Amino acid sequence: MTPLFIIPARGGSKSIPGKNIKPLAGKPLICHSIEVALKVAPESRIIVTTDSERIAATARDAGISRPYMRPAALGADNVGSREVLLDAMDEADRRGVAYDCVVLLQPTSPLRTADDVMKTIAAFGPGVDMAVTVTESAANPYYDCFETGADGYLHVSKGDGLITRRQDAPKAWQYNGAVYVIRPESLRRFRMGELPCRVGVEMPRDRSIDLDTPTDWLIAEALISQSNHNI
Repeated sequence: MTPLFIIPARGGSKSIPGKNIKPLAGKPLICHSIEVALKVAPESRIIVTTDSERIAATARDAGISRPYMRPAALGADNVGSREVLLDAMDEADRRGVAYDCVVLLQPTSPLRTADDVMKTIAAFGPGVDMAVTVTESAANPYYDCFETGADGYLHVSKGDGLITRRQDAPKAWQYNGAVYVIRPESLRRFRMGELPCRVGVEMPRDRSIDLDTPTDWLIAEALISQSNHNI
């Protein structure tokens, strides 16, 4: 397996201004992801893609000598991950970096570890389009997720609604945003949500924080301080 690691970091952020370089537990947020990547791969196989000179400078300080300045059009908040990944893959091709899978590490998942990354890469095998970290969902469509039916009433999302104990319901999983390992040719052919063959790699909920709001940030700070988090 020859992975290409991509860390996307946009300069703009509405919910947490400047979050990718905002200090978390004493260092800029993006540095948590860069440190994990450098633990499992040489710098030449890591692309930090950004539209911000400040983020690029932070990446250089963290050990990435050639951060990639993506086209300005890919810095808009309505641009999806796939477009950014494809652009970074093109940059890897220009640099002459060969790879057979793409590993996406989003800076907003600072509690992932190198072990989480390696487990997800190990789960990526023949016939798999994407291996992705997941955590057990806090809500379950067989038990406590409901949809409004044509009659205007709430109906359980899946099943017959007769399950009365959560532990009797099939497990439901949700992406936690920490690690995605994707087959390059599949990414070029399909949108992320259309990838046919996906396998999940479980991470505990207490390390599955995805920083989206100031409250998430406070939770992450507390978790790191209480757990002596080690990448």
